[in-house]
Amino acid sequence: MKKKQLHFSKEKKRFDFNIFHKVLAWIFQILVVCLIAFVIVWYFGQRVRNIGESMRPVLNNADVVLVNRIIYNASIPQRGDIIVFQPHGNEHLHFHIKRIIGLPGEMIEIREGIVYINGEALEEEYETTQIQDAGLAAEPIVLDGDEYFVLGDNRMSSEDSRMADVGTVRRSDIEGKVWFVVSPRSSFGFVE
Repeated sequence: MKKKQLHFSKEKKRFDFNIFHKVLAWIFQILVVCLIAFVIVWYFGQRVRNIGESMRPVLNNADVVLVNRIIYNASIPQRGDIIVFQPHGNEHLHFHIKRIIGLPGEMIEIREGIVYINGEALEEEYETTQIQDAGLAAEPIVLDGDEYFVLGDNRMSSEDSRMADVGTVRRSDIEGKVWFVVSPRSSFGFVE
């Protein structure tokens, strides 16, 4: 009889260990999934609300967009990218969404409503409005090695690098690249 009790208690301990092992494996899988979800949301799912009409027709006032925060860790911002940034790195200001026009080291000037980069007229493949106010860019602006010149697509109603309040954008102030509109439903889709 004592042999049977010993045998039974060993089986019970083995059974408990198997359950414990399964529970640990299950918890580990949940933690891995949560970590992956966090990384995806952190790097690709930051939500930013567009304020104003400066990016019409690509983005409208109150559109909610997703920002790819990791893309510029692997590459550099390109002309034509629509970026999210805070002017002068001021965390107390709302995010701005604009299109990169000038790259580090380039000379930007706006004459008679035309953007010139290093003396050559910029040819743009996206819809914009005419520039009536050249602002700071009425005189040539030479960008430093980490500065970008940005404009809104609706150039008649955009606070951008032409204005002293925004000015040029440092690389360190860029949050990421706009890639998707999530709200409202009428605008839902990828941003070009």
